[in-house]
Amino acid sequence: MRLLRLAAPSLVAVLLAVLVAACGSGASRPPASTTGGPSQRPSASATGPSVLPVIVSSELGVGVNRLVLSLLDGTGSRPVAAPDLLLGATFSGPNGAKAGPIEGKFVWAILDEVGFYTAPVEFSVAGPWQAEFEVTSADARTEIIPFKFDVLENTSVLRPGDTAPAVETPTAADVGGDLSRLSTDEDPEPSFYERSVAQARREGEPFVLAFATPKFCVTGACGPTLDRLKPVAADYPDVTFINVEPYQLELVDGQLQPVRDAAGNLQEVESVRAYGLVSEPYLFVVGADGAIVASFEAVFGEPELRTVLDTLTDSG
Repeated sequence: MRLLRLAAPSLVAVLLAVLVAACGSGASRPPASTTGGPSQRPSASATGPSVLPVIVSSELGVGVNRLVLSLLDGTGSRPVAAPDLLLGATFSGPNGAKAGPIEGKFVWAILDEVGFYTAPVEFSVAGPWQAEFEVTSADARTEIIPFKFDVLENTSVLRPGDTAPAVETPTAADVGGDLSRLSTDEDPEPSFYERSVAQARREGEPFVLAFATPKFCVTGACGPTLDRLKPVAADYPDVTFINVEPYQLELVDGQLQPVRDAAGNLQEVESVRAYGLVSEPYLFVVGADGAIVASFEAVFGEPELRTVLDTLTDSG
């Protein structure tokens, strides 16, 4: 995951740095402000917990959220989330508000390197919340770890139930069919660039919109996101799949390079602003009526996405 406008809190920044090392990405993360974000760093000490939970979700809001979590070791220096580490949580908020319990579903972002847990959770009120994370190891040893975070009244990013903006996005036709001028994917799937979001909306097509840039994604998670998406797309011919590079790019010496501002920051494309993104990669599933059915930040599992698409195609 790469943060666009919001700063990566320190614990998340450690996770991202390890992802960079694991993937060998050569891109550099642009400076960001220090506002917002749900995650706060829990303290680690010699007598503290053996693992530290981190909320990877860039924003959490009132209503139903797809919570993305991970685990670092007790020093906060390396990711340790794994299928044999179970992660659950309960939540308490302002005025006695409660949420959960949840059980995180594990999914690899980068196989055998970095994994995350996802779970739906509904928060009833905005304000400061506290999670009580329960981490159970393979030997059945359980640790309870508190963690403070904030829930927003309204998030920047669009959520399920919102109408997907009918923005114009680049297509292969705009570059004479030369996908090397459009996508930083080393092996782009041509069908991902046949239709624009505006076309899909005008013609009432259900679609999956992926904001992912394999070359300029700091963690290297965008490439695996597209690789995971390609076989899914092949099984759903009645759904349009669209990939959008989230940053402005230009052709320099035959290669796509980012357009930077005077401070060296990457520049977002219009569709990123329209969907309110504060992180990437990000996927949206949109129904034929233009309503966002589901969204996936940072990572998705094939079964998770296929379940949504099955419901979408069955209803169509």
